[in-house]
Amino acid sequence: CAQCPDFVAPDSTPGVMTWDELLEHMDNLVSWGQDELKGWHKTASALQTSKAEQGEAACTSEDLKHRAQLQNKLAGICEDMCKEVGAYPK
Repeated sequence: CAQCPDFVAPDSTPGVMTWDELLEHMDNLVSWGQDELKGWHKTASALQTSKAEQGEAACTSEDLKHRAQLQNKLAGICEDMCKEVGAYPK
């Protein structure tokens, strides 16, 4: 009932967004976006810190792993291509 202390009036425009509701929603989106950016900055900072602590040797090792994965992925394709054009070594 309207006299109850915790009464919340039902939406007077169900299924339709009013200008006031739209502006409130946009304010909420701005606030949410700012919170998301703060979280992303914290995550990025943590990643940068952890990578910096690992040193150059870890970066080199990781780079070599990625290069080996790429070479292994291309190896079969390159062999097939060489066989198709008759350039496969005997």
